[in-house]
Amino acid sequence: MANQAIVPPAWEGKHAIKDLPFDPSSLPGLSKRLLTSHWQNNYGGAVKRLNLIEAQIASLAPDAPPFMLGALKREELIASNSMALHELYFANLGGSSGPSPGLMDAIAASFGNFAIWEREFRSIGAALAGGSGWVVLNYHLQSGLLRNSWAGDHAQNLAHGVPVLVMDMYEHSYALDYGANAAQYIAAFMDNVNWLEVARRFDRGASPAFASTH
Repeated sequence: MANQAIVPPAWEGKHAIKDLPFDPSSLPGLSKRLLTSHWQNNYGGAVKRLNLIEAQIASLAPDAPPFMLGALKREELIASNSMALHELYFANLGGSSGPSPGLMDAIAASFGNFAIWEREFRSIGAALAGGSGWVVLNYHLQSGLLRNSWAGDHAQNLAHGVPVLVMDMYEHSYALDYGANAAQYIAAFMDNVNWLEVARRFDRGASPAFASTH
């Protein structure tokens, strides 16, 4: 209709589900059944939910009570972060080689050495076992260091942090394969990290051009 209100891009609700960037039957220690369910139901559900929430925000009357918009914006944040973190998670899986020398140097500059970093990263995951949340290795724009962060849900993140490596610790990411044995899942995750993608994110986040715009 010619007089139909134009919906701003922020509320278009046109987010699309991205394909898995790897063959789900090819990751040792993580089954095709687990990965496919995680991608379809949890990630796919977040994308669909975000689209619906944006449509609701777009249709909200200008004089609607503030609490209605507040509730929708809370749900928008949760769904948006869930979508983004899941996309980062799947994209940093499917590798087999180790970190590049440049990334190893950056990790050592921030944590002393790779083993110290990895111990903390795994331990944060173990602390979230049986609950829900994310472990994120961020490049911290403010300090220029890599930092591990704990997120108890989808709505927590490190200010000035650029996600470099993301591990999902919600039970849906491992229960089909490992039940409550989160430690075994963490080991399988680490064995399948796509370090080339991690290095690409780090290089982008640490580049002067990127930092100057954020």
